[in-house]
Amino acid sequence: MTQKPGSESIDFLLAQICKLHFTRAHVLFEEIGLYRGQPPVLRMLWEREGRTHSELAAQLNVQPATITKMIQRMERAGFVARRPDPRDERVSRVYLTEAGRNVQADVQRIWRTLEAETFAGLKKEELGMLRQFFERIRDNLRQVNQEKSSC
Repeated sequence: MTQKPGSESIDFLLAQICKLHFTRAHVLFEEIGLYRGQPPVLRMLWEREGRTHSELAAQLNVQPATITKMIQRMERAGFVARRPDPRDERVSRVYLTEAGRNVQADVQRIWRTLEAETFAGLKKEELGMLRQFFERIRDNLRQVNQEKSSC
């Protein structure tokens, strides 16, 4: 892909956007006692409690050790509790606490704020096109990652 001299590559621009988005999300979620990666875990538990660490890791496309550390931190903060599976005590299941349930409205408000700030000034048609581009980019990267991991 060619670019004008002195201009940033699209890939570099995307990396800057991701970093800025990550930083802003971190600030907003820190206000309610969450780290940036924790809301997706909460969302999965709001949909269905009692998931295992392995289920959460697979759904979020992260390593099991990452989920374990995240769950431990969320447990210390009072958002989740781990309990042994009644049929297999070697398996730990994750459940929401009252605090984990009560933070849902705040998390949703933060996601709306972040989206409004991020895409301010874009028209409805532009957002539709951007969504299509993002989905295509995501699909491209998923395909490449799957191909590379199966080698």
